[in-house]
Amino acid sequence: MDALHKTFMTRKKRHINIVDTEVLVKDSVGVTGKEMMNNDILLTEKNTSMDPSALVQLDDGGTSSNVPSSSQNITLALDHELQHLSLESKLKNSKTNVKKTASVSHYKPEPWMLQSENQEIRNQLSLAIVGHVDSGKSTLCGRLRHALGLISKKQMHKYEKEAKEKGKGSFAYAWAMDESSDERERGITMTVAVAYFNSEKYRVVLLDSPGHKDFVPNMISGATQADAAILVVDASIGSFEAGMGVNGIGQTKEHSQLVRSFGVENLIVAVNKMDGVEYSKERFQSVKSQLGVFLRSCGYKDSSVTWVPLSAMANENLVTACSDTRLLSWYNGGCLLQAIDSLPPPRRDVSSPLRLPICDVIASHTLGQVAVCGKVESGGIRTGCKVLVMPSGDIATVKTMERDSSTCSLARAGDNVAVGLHGVDPGHIAAGGVLCHPDFPVRVACHLELKILVLEITVPILVGLEFELHIRHAKSSARLVRILSSLDQKTGRALKKAPRLLTARQAALVEVRLDREACVEEFSTLKALARVFLRSQGSTVAVGVVTRVLDRALDMG
Repeated sequence: MDALHKTFMTRKKRHINIVDTEVLVKDSVGVTGKEMMNNDILLTEKNTSMDPSALVQLDDGGTSSNVPSSSQNITLALDHELQHLSLESKLKNSKTNVKKTASVSHYKPEPWMLQSENQEIRNQLSLAIVGHVDSGKSTLCGRLRHALGLISKKQMHKYEKEAKEKGKGSFAYAWAMDESSDERERGITMTVAVAYFNSEKYRVVLLDSPGHKDFVPNMISGATQADAAILVVDASIGSFEAGMGVNGIGQTKEHSQLVRSFGVENLIVAVNKMDGVEYSKERFQSVKSQLGVFLRSCGYKDSSVTWVPLSAMANENLVTACSDTRLLSWYNGGCLLQAIDSLPPPRRDVSSPLRLPICDVIASHTLGQVAVCGKVESGGIRTGCKVLVMPSGDIATVKTMERDSSTCSLARAGDNVAVGLHGVDPGHIAAGGVLCHPDFPVRVACHLELKILVLEITVPILVGLEFELHIRHAKSSARLVRILSSLDQKTGRALKKAPRLLTARQAALVEVRLDREACVEEFSTLKALARVFLRSQGSTVAVGVVTRVLDRALDMG
C-alpha cells in the first residue's frame, strides 16, 4: 500500500514521515523467515501468519500540528496512513467468519525460476507513461522508439502520409502507438498501448496510458503493472495549468495520485514541448516548482523524482544529450534515456506461488485461439506446465508463450508475457482473472474488509453507496455495506465506531460486497492483488487496500 497514503493527503499541517514498505517487508522477513538474494531477485520463505500491522513503522518525529508551510516537503503519506491504520481499528465485536485459503508457507520455488549468473538477461522494467490529455505521451513514445531504430523509415513514412491525409500531420509519431481507427480519428489514446525497447540497462515495457478523463478506468487497468512511471507535462502556457486543474483536478494531478497508489515510488517528469516556450529556464523552473509541491504531497520523495526538459517532436534530449544552445545554456543533466537507466531495479518475488493477473484475452496464429496476456507478479511460468485459471477453477496447460511477439519458454516475476493455453473453455477466461499455481489458488471473494482513504469529494459517502470497485484488471459493481469505524490518520486507531458517513480526506475501515466474485489477496500476502480503487459517477472517490477477505464467493448462497 506504499502508494496510497502519501498520494492523496494534501495541504495538511500534520506530517508523518514516509516509510518504505519494501524495506519494512524485507526487515520483517529477516526475522520471520529465510532470505536470499540472487541477481536482484528476492527469494523469501514467507511467514504468512505475520500480522500486516507489523510491516508498518510510525515515525513520530516532527509531527507537530504547528509545522510551518516551509516544512511541507514532509507530507502526510498516503501509503503510510493506509498501511499504518492499525488492525486494532477493527471492531472487537465483529463476528464475521473468515474462511482461510491454503497456506503458502511451505511453497518452494523450483530451480528453473532462478536466474543463473551466466545468463545475460536484462531486467525488465515496466514504465507507465501518464499525464494530461494532449501532453504528448504517445508522440514521446513513438519518437523514442523511432530514435532507437525500432520504427523503419518505410513505416514512418506511412504514418506521416496517413496522418496528413486525416489532417493530423503532427500526430504521425503518436500513430506508432495509437493504432485503432477510433483513436486516430479522435486524436487521443483510449486504451493502454504496449511497446518494447532495450536500454543499456533494462528491457523496457512502455505502457502508454490514455490521458482523457473518460478513460481513467483503462488507465488504471493498464498502468497498475508499472514498476516506475514517466509523467509527461506540457510546458506550453495554459496547457500545464489545465493539467494541474485550475477549476478542479486535472489529469496531471489525478494520474500522479493514481500512479503513486499503484505502489510506484520512482517518477520521471518529462517536461515536454519545451521548444514551444523557447526552452525557457524560467518556465521549466515554474513548472518544477508548482508540480513539485503537489508531488511531495502525494508522497513522492524528491530523491525519487527526476526532471527532464525535452521536446519529443523535435527529438531534443530524448536519447542523446541536448543540442539546442538555448537548452544547453542552463541544463546540464542527462537525457530521457539516461534517466530511465538511472531508475533502481525493481525487486521480484519468485518465492511465492504463481500469480499472473490477466490483463486481456487474445487470440493469434502463434498462440492459438485461447491466450491471455499480463504481468507475472510472483512465481514463474513455463511452457508445458499446468496452471489453475481463476475464478473458474479450470486447469489448463501452457502451450506456448511470447514476450514482445518472440517465443519464449519461461517467464519469471516481473515479466510481461502472452500465454497460449490448452484444455480450457475460452468462455471461462476473462480479464481480471488470475493464472495460479494449481496447488496454491488465489482467493476468490465477494465480501471484503478495506482500509480506505476518501479523496477530494463533495458529497459524503454513506452506507449503501453503490460504486465500481477496481482490483488490478478486474472491476465489479459493489456496495458499501458497513462503515466499521473512522480511523485516526496518525495512529491508525479507531476514532468512532460505525459513523454515519465519511467526508473528504477521512480514513476508515469498511466492508464492501461485490456483485460478482473477484480474485483478490490480502495486502499482507500480495500487494498487487490487494490495491483497490472506488469510482462513482466518473470519479475516483477513494483508494485503499484489502485487509481481510471475509468470505469465499464459492461458499456464498
